[in-house]
Amino acid sequence: MIHPIKHFKTITRHRHKVMINCFRCGLYWQGLKHDLSKYGFKEFWLGAKYYVGDKSPHYKERIAKGYSEGWMHHKGRNMHHGEYWVDVDLKTNTYMPIKMPDRYLAESLCDRIAASENYNRKNFKREMVLQYFLKSSVNEPLHPDTLNKLLELINMYVDKGKKEVFKYIKKNMRNKKATY
Repeated sequence: MIHPIKHFKTITRHRHKVMINCFRCGLYWQGLKHDLSKYGFKEFWLGAKYYVGDKSPHYKERIAKGYSEGWMHHKGRNMHHGEYWVDVDLKTNTYMPIKMPDRYLAESLCDRIAASENYNRKNFKREMVLQYFLKSSVNEPLHPDTLNKLLELINMYVDKGKKEVFKYIKKNMRNKKATY
């Protein structure tokens, strides 16, 4: 069954949480444009078709098809995902992760926090962000520097909370030039 209204509410609630988090980090433009591709025809209808409610619809789509067309579309249009920052090394002719610029790394943290809050609404604990990261980072193609920085930010969030980690990002990360 297709659930366009439930899916719309879920992605909008998530987007608003990320937007608020980004604003607190001083990332106003990124907050405003975060995940707009989810409202486009392809991503929206795949999300509505495979809507679950307590996890990403990409999960259910992967079970049904063996891959997620919605995810492949999404990751290629949103720079806060590690999968966006993969290119071919011409020396080895293999795929390699590229360092993610700090501002997108910060948005990635805002996204992860909001997703954990959104899918675990009543039972949410800050540690869930770290647990999910540790489980998923095994397969996520992140440059070692990006991985270490993101883990450092997640640990800071778990230990000190949003206010402190967002203050740190606002002071140290949001205006840095790209590191790639």
